[in-house]
Amino acid sequence: MSGEPVDVPIRDRSIRLGQFLKLANLVESGADAKPLIQDGHVLVNGEVETRRGRQLELGDVVSLAGQSARVADEANEDDLPW
Repeated sequence: MSGEPVDVPIRDRSIRLGQFLKLANLVESGADAKPLIQDGHVLVNGEVETRRGRQLELGDVVSLAGQSARVADEANEDDLPW
């Protein structure tokens, strides 16, 4: 594994697993995500997840092929007063 997960901001409070894999650049397309998820190659919070439609929430960590990405809040830096 490659240490700490990369934070990937999302607009809403949740996102589907297949969409997040593409947003986080862990796969090139939703079509690429489907077999990887179905075959048990994707982990959510350290556990195998086989549902492409799994709803991820802020703080969830998704891992694939030694890379990890954390679902983060899009508003982090934009809300700073300076």
